[in-house]
Amino acid sequence: MLSKIQYISHGDTVEEQKKNILNALEAGCKMIQVRFKHGSKEAVLDVASQARTWCTYAQAHLIINDSIEITKAVDADGVHLGLADASVEEARKVLGSAKIIGGTANTLEDVIQRITEKCNYVGLGPLRFTSTKEKLSPLLGFEGYQRIAKELEQLGLAIPIYAIGGIVQSDVALLKRTGIYGIAVSGMISDAADRRTLISEIDQTLNYA
Repeated sequence: MLSKIQYISHGDTVEEQKKNILNALEAGCKMIQVRFKHGSKEAVLDVASQARTWCTYAQAHLIINDSIEITKAVDADGVHLGLADASVEEARKVLGSAKIIGGTANTLEDVIQRITEKCNYVGLGPLRFTSTKEKLSPLLGFEGYQRIAKELEQLGLAIPIYAIGGIVQSDVALLKRTGIYGIAVSGMISDAADRRTLISEIDQTLNYA
């Protein structure tokens, strides 16, 4: 079963990336996505290799953003593909049927495409403005998630949906009510004064509230 909290790594250097990933794991995160957009291939591989070791120890899923090649090289648990990245079909050929494949989506049509492609989950957003993404798609807001969830239900379609984009803790209960599966966050965890308590509280809200 996929964790309902996905931590997306951030940091401008290898050291920052590693520190943030380790902090998230030590605080109880069970799903890490390595996202290092401006890192060289060697730098991303370095971070991913270290994250593989830590995630194995912490019994957490490791997902690599964009790169099928690095996912295979470090034997990560899966890959997350943007709409303009390699195809899900290509990823399956290289990685096999057992790996997790997540896909970005911004609209209902995108979500339906990802379901057709047999993604394991969708990262749907953004909820609101976020500084961690350079080319931002139109904001969904809570109403957008609610509308998409309702339309999927009417179509008889289902897929685990992670809300993403500028999420803060007070959003979590509202997002859960829209029908999303979980949240994918970065700064909210990295910048928290008490990460362990934060993750515990979000986990409670998403799983038991």
